Amino acid sequence: MVLATRDSDAAPVRLTSLAHGGGCGCKLAPAVLQELLAGQPAATRFRQLLVGTETGDDAAVWQLDDDRCVIATTDFFMPVVDDPRDFGRIAATNAISDVYAMGGQPIFALAILGMPLGKLPAETVREILAGGAATCAEAGIPVAGGHSIDAPEPIYGLAVIGTCRPSELRRNSSARPGDALILTKALGVGIYSAAFKKKVLSADGYAELIASTTQLNRIGATLGREAAVHAVTDVTGFGLLGHGLEMARGAGVTLAIRADGPALFAQAEALAQDGFVTGASHRNWASYGPEVTLPPGLPEWRRHLLTDPQTSGGLLVSCAADQADDLLARIVAAGHPAARRIGTVEAGPAGVRIEG
Repeated sequence: MVLATRDSDAAPVRLTSLAHGGGCGCKLAPAVLQELLAGQPAATRFRQLLVGTETGDDAAVWQLDDDRCVIATTDFFMPVVDDPRDFGRIAATNAISDVYAMGGQPIFALAILGMPLGKLPAETVREILAGGAATCAEAGIPVAGGHSIDAPEPIYGLAVIGTCRPSELRRNSSARPGDALILTKALGVGIYSAAFKKKVLSADGYAELIASTTQLNRIGATLGREAAVHAVTDVTGFGLLGHGLEMARGAGVTLAIRADGPALFAQAEALAQDGFVTGASHRNWASYGPEVTLPPGLPEWRRHLLTDPQTSGGLLVSCAADQADDLLARIVAAGHPAARRIGTVEAGPAGVRIEG
């Protein structure tokens, strides 16, 4: 791949200026994705395929034998920040999260790279790759290969392979009425990214953004070994409401979520009130709003926080209510201080109800 050379005195290129979107906000809107997948042949004839596309789960799962499952996922996107190493770290953390969300342990990754020829210096691309490799090393896995193309916008991510025992597999469709809901990270990634692109995000805000989006969701592998944990999914581009709705649809239940239940980034409320929201937040609500019940008078800024696209967001956990406080304490002790108990699972039509 031939990349641009740059005069040492020239201003560095902002990665985000080369992309029309960033992070998991690049995802196709839920309604568009449903339309594209409609009519696709089901893979249910393969009895070893435990998880496919039926419930919008986080990864595919193939059962090798009575004691082993293979988990496979891929995730990539355009830059959400300008620092190339930070971009690589965020993208890798986000991709590995899908394995953790299934209750698995990652074992290796393959890099996915698309770069605009002639627009970026080679050292910038090397830093992106180095950031991803550093995160994989933190997760204890190698980057064993990959593929690169000439692309009009910068793209980076990983295909990740993991394993778990069948008993440790956690889907997004196994929530049970009476369960409690826990979210392990604060919301606000999309709002912060919108402020960052307009150069109004403070240094403290940027540090908070990087700390959250580069924190591995390795707690998911621990949760997969807990019988009290019934369902898990990671919250990414569709926002808390969208991924919660996938959980509700898969299990045929109603998720009741408190509007003020999730923790928020320190500046998220103020920035949302000032209009720093992404286009993906609007697309998300247009896609699934009819299946969400909002309380009267809910401020629009709070709704935007619930539809805010999270890049490398937290895990949404459905667990036995009588063990939720103990599980929450253990999640916090494992390095997730923003984890909160945010609602409950109820018998009822598939959907999400927000409680004021």
